Amino acid sequence: MSSDEERAHPIGQAAYTEEKAYDAAAYTTQSQDATQNNGIGILAKLRRLEASLDRKLGIESEAITRKLPEDKKPVRWHEQLSMFALWASGTMGTSCFATGFLGWEFGLSLKQSILIVIFGSLLGAAPTGFAATFGAPTGLRQISVSRFAFGWYPNKIIAFLNTIVQIGWAAVACITGGLALTAVADGHLSLVVGIVILAIVATIISFFGLKAILIYERYAWVIFFVIFIIFFGETGKYADNKTETELTGTDLSGTVLSLLAIIYGSSTSWQTMASDYYVHYPANINRWKVFLMTTFGIAIPTSIGMIAGCVVSSGMNNRPDWKQAYETQGLGFLIQAMLHPRGFAKFILTLLVLSGINVNVISIYSAAISCQQFARPFSKMPRFIWIILCFAIILGLAVGGRENLSVYLTNFLSLLGYWCTQYFVILFSEHVIFRKCNFDNYDLEAWNDPARLPIGIAAGVSFGIGIIAWIMGMVETWYTGPLGKLIGAYGGDVANEFTFVVTALVFIPARYLELRIIGR
Repeated sequence: MSSDEERAHPIGQAAYTEEKAYDAAAYTTQSQDATQNNGIGILAKLRRLEASLDRKLGIESEAITRKLPEDKKPVRWHEQLSMFALWASGTMGTSCFATGFLGWEFGLSLKQSILIVIFGSLLGAAPTGFAATFGAPTGLRQISVSRFAFGWYPNKIIAFLNTIVQIGWAAVACITGGLALTAVADGHLSLVVGIVILAIVATIISFFGLKAILIYERYAWVIFFVIFIIFFGETGKYADNKTETELTGTDLSGTVLSLLAIIYGSSTSWQTMASDYYVHYPANINRWKVFLMTTFGIAIPTSIGMIAGCVVSSGMNNRPDWKQAYETQGLGFLIQAMLHPRGFAKFILTLLVLSGINVNVISIYSAAISCQQFARPFSKMPRFIWIILCFAIILGLAVGGRENLSVYLTNFLSLLGYWCTQYFVILFSEHVIFRKCNFDNYDLEAWNDPARLPIGIAAGVSFGIGIIAWIMGMVETWYTGPLGKLIGAYGGDVANEFTFVVTALVFIPARYLELRIIGR
């Protein structure tokens, strides 16, 4: 390139020099990778094994690599239904059913609980629907997408937090599914064994990659939709629609806010993995279709499962035997007690075990992809190694928390919402305000190049200050923030609302300064 051409280069002489230097570094890295893959070390052997399995079984040996537009194939209309079915299968299960009991445990009426479930599910699903729209036009997984808003180094925190989210969800699913399996065996099968069985089956499916997951999840939701319709049919007549809450004033307001935070957190936590399942779609797919099918694919099934929990838990006011089964033996035995005949109840419980597998499949898959993005050396480790490691951690958490499911749900689901709210504010602001809602304003080829991505100062600072904000507003079993304490005798969780405002107020002006001073 001549000096005149160099000066005319759209990214300027300095950037051009930097780009050429990066290309040389990338070439060197690729050469090193090739040498490593052809070597005799354990990592090279594992990568060769993964590549061989990919050729034979399609297990995605290069899962985090950007999917280029020219490499994508048309997705038929019935395959596009996976945008709804995937999330329906992952959400409509025993985890959501168990979460629906919290309104009753908090002392709210059935009507109040149902309204909070519907509103909270929609409120939490919308950010996930927005995040999902990035997958097709960028060809990148969600954690890779967020590098354009958070920068290379702050985004590693997001990758770590997303791993925790997915592993935590999988642990909850293992516990609820294990309870169902224990009830099927009339208590002769320990909960620990049930948890292990669920985790192993989900890990095997996750091992085979995105194609296998989409096929499985496309149809699994139908089973659980029928099951919850049966739940409503057999238990609806016992629902307590008369007993009003004894909570009043700020006590009532605080309780409503705390339950809303939990319901919202359960739906919005999917956003940090949403685009993982859309990278194979054509770049020109209608983004409104993606947004609406994802949003309602989460909100509607989540509401169905949680409302069933609301109805059954209220029914315990009229059925003391249900209450005794729930409090002394757990969720699985309650389901067995409320369905008739007994043989049919066991059949339903057996099917419900699959719902834990549904959640685990997508959680383990996305957790492994996040682990590969902690650092460059981690990306060289085969995906199936990360899946095995995530499997081990999930087992530890599920076995350790198996006796305190209600506390686990109350605390864990609230924590999910807090930082995911910050994630949405930063991703949304970057895309709408600074990228003008136009993917042409993204240098997609730079997705794996820290020298061409944002520095991430604005995102890092606003995220850190936002954490302080939600700590001040949170209400958990183990801690209540100073703002949360101000609302009622039991506190009111305002962490999401407070961190939303604080994160936006810090990030937007800081990002303006970052672009003005640094230029990226």
